[in-house]
Amino acid sequence: MPVNLRGRHLLWLKDYQPEEIRFLLDLAVSLKEKKRAGVKGNLLAGKNVALIFEKPSTRTRCAFTVACLDEGGHAEYLGKNDIQLGHKEDVRDTARVLGRMFDGIQFRGFKQSTVEELARFAGVPVWNGLTDSYHPTQALADVMTIQENFGDVKGLKLVYVGDGRNNVANSLMIISSKLGMHFVIAAPKELYPDEALLKECRSEGEKHGAVIEVFEDPREAVKGAHAVYTDVWASMGEEEKLAERIKLLRPYQVNSDLMSLADKDAIFLHCLPAVKGNEVTEEVFESAQSKVFDEAENRLHTIKAVIVATIGNL
Repeated sequence: MPVNLRGRHLLWLKDYQPEEIRFLLDLAVSLKEKKRAGVKGNLLAGKNVALIFEKPSTRTRCAFTVACLDEGGHAEYLGKNDIQLGHKEDVRDTARVLGRMFDGIQFRGFKQSTVEELARFAGVPVWNGLTDSYHPTQALADVMTIQENFGDVKGLKLVYVGDGRNNVANSLMIISSKLGMHFVIAAPKELYPDEALLKECRSEGEKHGAVIEVFEDPREAVKGAHAVYTDVWASMGEEEKLAERIKLLRPYQVNSDLMSLADKDAIFLHCLPAVKGNEVTEEVFESAQSKVFDEAENRLHTIKAVIVATIGNL
């Protein structure tokens, strides 16, 4: 049965079936080939997209903007000082106004509840560009990058090292459980993932042959990994915790010694921006194993796939 995602939100990937995720990844591959060939598209002709940003961004903002332009659409950036969201106007009213004017809405901000409320009242697809809880478009780009290097991701070992309860770790755990991957978090016990989400992903993973594990010892976790992933030690909004995190997470730095324990063909991934010298060394970041800029480019292609699949003229 053909996959049809028209009108769907993308809030966290929990409610996407494996075949729907694979459809988005396959679409992203074809859109990447199209762009590389210099073919200008019209799959978003006449479509207007609102981009709401409470948090700053390089990759997410640029990816959504270029994705729309590449396929003949228009993206309107709405920074936190440009609209009344959550200040003079509540979320539901903002959603209902923007939903009358735009064909889709991207939200990048703090609370997961905000993007969910936008989706509840907008009447058009809403996409999560990042919240404190989830980062689904990043996870799609990450898996696309792994796929480009290894082919089918089923059974591949992806190890996330560092803050095991942040938005990226959460989203990688969800997508791994859907696609039958072997996903491992290496983190100090203070930063283990949420127990309820861990249980939910393990249950989902059983249906698709996925293995979800958590280790305190990063060296044990990384053994045989096909991809080693890390992120900043203090996420946006947690800057005051940086000194404490540096002390806690120093043993979890991804360096050449840690990478040597992974598979000989292992790749290094990071959602960026990176604080080199903290979560990853310059040596690993600039090594041949590092695929971080392929990964960054793939934000564009996977985000374009999401927009096209949900509001485009497919």
